[in-house]
Amino acid sequence: MGTLVIMAGEGVGPEVVQEARRIVEWFATEGGVDIDTREELYGTKAYDRYGTPFREDAIGDLIAADAVFFGATGGPEFERIPLELRRRFGLLRLRRELGVYANLRPIHYYDALEDAVAVRPEVARGTDILVVRELNGGIYFGEPRGIEPTPDGSRRAVNTLVYTTDEIRRIARSAFALARSRDGRLCSVDKSNVLDNGVLWREVVTEMGREEFPDVALTHILVDNCAMQLVIAPTQFDVLLADNMFGDILSDIGGAIAGSLGMLASASLSDADATGHRRALYEPVHGSAPDIAGRGIANPIGAIASLALALEHSFDASSAARFLEKAIEQTLADGVRTRDIGGSASTTQVGDAILAALRIS
Repeated sequence: MGTLVIMAGEGVGPEVVQEARRIVEWFATEGGVDIDTREELYGTKAYDRYGTPFREDAIGDLIAADAVFFGATGGPEFERIPLELRRRFGLLRLRRELGVYANLRPIHYYDALEDAVAVRPEVARGTDILVVRELNGGIYFGEPRGIEPTPDGSRRAVNTLVYTTDEIRRIARSAFALARSRDGRLCSVDKSNVLDNGVLWREVVTEMGREEFPDVALTHILVDNCAMQLVIAPTQFDVLLADNMFGDILSDIGGAIAGSLGMLASASLSDADATGHRRALYEPVHGSAPDIAGRGIANPIGAIASLALALEHSFDASSAARFLEKAIEQTLADGVRTRDIGGSASTTQVGDAILAALRIS
């Protein structure tokens, strides 16, 4: 039996996670996937109970689980927790403790949403991109960092962008292997015309492609050009490899292709240990959306599609994952949409429709 730990989080997190939870329960009782779920508090609820955004003792349980399913973090409520505690017990800490350095973010165009996407349908149609983002290094983790006073009375902010050869090689190896399993094309993103970090990134990725993956067609692109190309010609890409910050930004652009940020899923994976176990964290790409939290209108598809990734990568249930993806497509084809993609359905109504599609199929 596989173990899934659910951390609903803040803002709309509990609302979208509830719909994913219903899908998990369906697969566990009717869909033939043996999953045991349990809950772990995160955010203000955990802070009010434990004095920290999540239990320190929970780390071991999260590492031992087959997968962790996360909702969202941030917003006004979360900000009442002292900044130092937010930094010590936030989402970045979870990602680092789990060692989930390979972040997979699919960008898929849905024919049923051609009237809702920001990119012209004739440009976006057929897009199927996998963004592979390095998640445990780069500017989000580099030291030194912080804000400090200067002698003239102003302030100075510092964040450090740092990658080692080994860090680049391990994320590149994941991206090459994924490209090999797809269409055999990998495009690596950097800013090598300005940043020394980008020069090293390009050199290491090029070397790996030549020595270990000569069958994968490798190209390189500067990040600013990549952002433009995602909007004007997204179908040229198969797998995109990027560092932590660039991958974060570029994958969000995918919302213009998929319909909204609420449509985007993600999986974050570690290397396999000696027993073959890979730690995994699944979460929708969108944030806590405090402006709509509690109104029952958040799009749960990003969360439910993240569950499909969990079925594939953590629970050895690829056929169930495809089954769920088809149920999502059927729901959209039937016109059941939340407001962000041009509809009027509630969060729960979308969940109902996906469950109905699963049962009918």
